Amino acid sequence: MRYRKEKRRHSRRMMESEKMESAERRRVEGGQEGEKEDEFDLLRDDTPGPEFANDLSRSDSSPIIGNSPMHDWESEKTTEKEFFDDGTMTYFWRAHTLTTLVFMICFLLYEALSPPDEDMVDNTKRGIVASLSAFILLGVTVTPDGPFKRPHPAIWRLTFIISIVYELGLIFVLYQSASGARQLLKHIDPKLGEPMEEKDYGGNCHLYDHERPDDPFHNIKDKLDLFVPLHFFGWWMKTLLLRDWWLCWVVSVMFELLEYTLEHQLPNFSECWWDHWIMDALVCNGLGIYCGLQSLKYFSMKIYHWRGLWNIPTYRGKLRRIIAQFGPYVWVDYDWKPLSSLGRWFSVLAIIAMFLITELNTFYLKFVLWVEPGHWVNLVRLIFILPWGAVALREVFQFLDDPDVTKFGRQSWLFLSIVCTELLIVIKFGWDTVTIPFPRHVISMWLGFLVLLVLWTVWNFYINPHTFKVDNKDIERRREHWIQVRAIETKLSPSESRLFDPQFFFNKFMQRTKED
Repeated sequence: MRYRKEKRRHSRRMMESEKMESAERRRVEGGQEGEKEDEFDLLRDDTPGPEFANDLSRSDSSPIIGNSPMHDWESEKTTEKEFFDDGTMTYFWRAHTLTTLVFMICFLLYEALSPPDEDMVDNTKRGIVASLSAFILLGVTVTPDGPFKRPHPAIWRLTFIISIVYELGLIFVLYQSASGARQLLKHIDPKLGEPMEEKDYGGNCHLYDHERPDDPFHNIKDKLDLFVPLHFFGWWMKTLLLRDWWLCWVVSVMFELLEYTLEHQLPNFSECWWDHWIMDALVCNGLGIYCGLQSLKYFSMKIYHWRGLWNIPTYRGKLRRIIAQFGPYVWVDYDWKPLSSLGRWFSVLAIIAMFLITELNTFYLKFVLWVEPGHWVNLVRLIFILPWGAVALREVFQFLDDPDVTKFGRQSWLFLSIVCTELLIVIKFGWDTVTIPFPRHVISMWLGFLVLLVLWTVWNFYINPHTFKVDNKDIERRREHWIQVRAIETKLSPSESRLFDPQFFFNKFMQRTKED
């Protein structure tokens, strides 16, 4: 009997020893595989892994079962953890409303206990800045997230709140006179609000000037100013916003035509033919659109497979994970389908019109408010217009494409109001400029273009329709697509914070101790 018991104990010890050796072998192999996976952690893989990849451009990554309208919730449950940051940045994703409130009250307490200042102008400026800062801080803390989350939802909430502040400032300026508005800008920078001379890019349009043998290419050199790289990078970003090469080229060509149309009002629009079509449209805009299309191709083909920072074994992989935080979390391609319906056609025309008006506002605002073209105020406005336009176009596309969305997005609503308010300021302060009569050939050109557009619309949608028939299958397919998008985006924000959880770090420490 004793011999049998000893034999059973020996066999159990042998089995446990074999299990430990097997586990150790798997751990070592897993570490080696983790180091190999490190290079492909957040970049594009040749084949998708077994985990769910947040790539909506691939049909094999969709949790939707075939052509059925049913959603594969079981598959989503098994891969739910792959959406989260796994405690990597959870603490920084929380709102921290009480902490923010304490810091704001401390700053206000410091101001309340400071000696009073009798300078009324200085007190007014400081009070306005403090009020706006408190409003922005409140908005960043409590406003809901937008459609974009990377690199952090607070950044997109910040841009949204700044758009509100900017719209309120525009409304205030609209109620002033032109001279009063220019004087208000002096509180931002004393150099603003001064009369300026508009630069005329036309005149001598010779590519090679024989009258200047010392510098025959001076005309080309004069055109190579700050706006050349701004044109290039601007169209790179605009392509990322529109995500459609057809729309980009239409807007680019239409704006060059508008410069021809309005050069009698703004001397800045008077350019040589080669400056319009070669330097601007072909070189700057064309290269920007090409780089933007290559970026779209990369983002569309990339597999978005996210791993938590704690699950990446090497420091190189952790660094790549941190850098990838500044890229998109999930990518959605825009298929505007302008010919799918009459409503979609008019919507795309409205998007083109809003793009062109936004571009024109940039030039007219600095003209009527006397702001130098190279001043940092213009650059700051352009920098903030990019995130406003990105969110607005995403909301507009989802409003047009998602059958379940019947409400206009808040950023798109606000961006539309900003563009309209800027246009009203231009009309009010520059009435003498915008009412200069158009040349007869310009009126004839645009009337002919408008007539052709109306005739083509009637022919294409009523007489000989070539529109894509929207049936129930297409609506259901789009609904399934946006259900998947919302499922991914809503799972981005972790529901629990473990960054400063002692039990979490204790478990990590014990796990490392056992492995060592």
